[in-house]
Amino acid sequence: MAGTGLLALRTLPGPSWVRGSSPSVLSRLRNAAVVRPGFLSVAEEETLSRELDPELRRRRYEYDHWDAAIHGFRETEKSRWSEASRAILQRVQAAAFGPGQTLLSSVHVLDLEARGYIKPHVDSVKFCGATIAGLSLLSPSVMRLVHTQEPEEWLELLLEPGSLYILRGSARYDFSHEILRDEESFFGERRIPRGRRISVICRSLPEGMGPGESGQLPPAC
Repeated sequence: MAGTGLLALRTLPGPSWVRGSSPSVLSRLRNAAVVRPGFLSVAEEETLSRELDPELRRRRYEYDHWDAAIHGFRETEKSRWSEASRAILQRVQAAAFGPGQTLLSSVHVLDLEARGYIKPHVDSVKFCGATIAGLSLLSPSVMRLVHTQEPEEWLELLLEPGSLYILRGSARYDFSHEILRDEESFFGERRIPRGRRISVICRSLPEGMGPGESGQLPPAC
């Protein structure tokens, strides 16, 4: 996988933000694991960062997540946003979610310190529905997905600041996903140095959950 010299397999001509173990995996997950680089302008990224930073800095980084999935993090659920940030989140909803999908009323905000990382995990159906969509702020990172039954099948997503990633269906439930720690942070042969990273994650409603319910914080990326 990353850093091993394996050929980076591209889904589209030109610069690639997705690489995988085989053309069949890339084809199968073409619409299930999507990266949209440059989704945010620099001004929009700064708008979100400025709004989130004061609230996040009131919290300490933690090293013992409730299910041991995350190391070096602080997180919150946020439902009140400035008008400018609401407009950005509405663009995320239009880009990532279908017209029949209802979103959880709160947005999950996850702040990883430079040495922080997210271990491989599969999201619980208790916390999220069929789709999650995340904005990446401040630092680039690499998300790795590995099939839970066929570990030789994998996908890697390059998440640059200002990008939007979308995980749907099979990519959510048949593959684990993780954010690589700094010393493992390669995209093919390319080193991706990690810094502090904030992700802003919108989630569709789990089956049987009302729109106002949130439940325990999920181990999302």
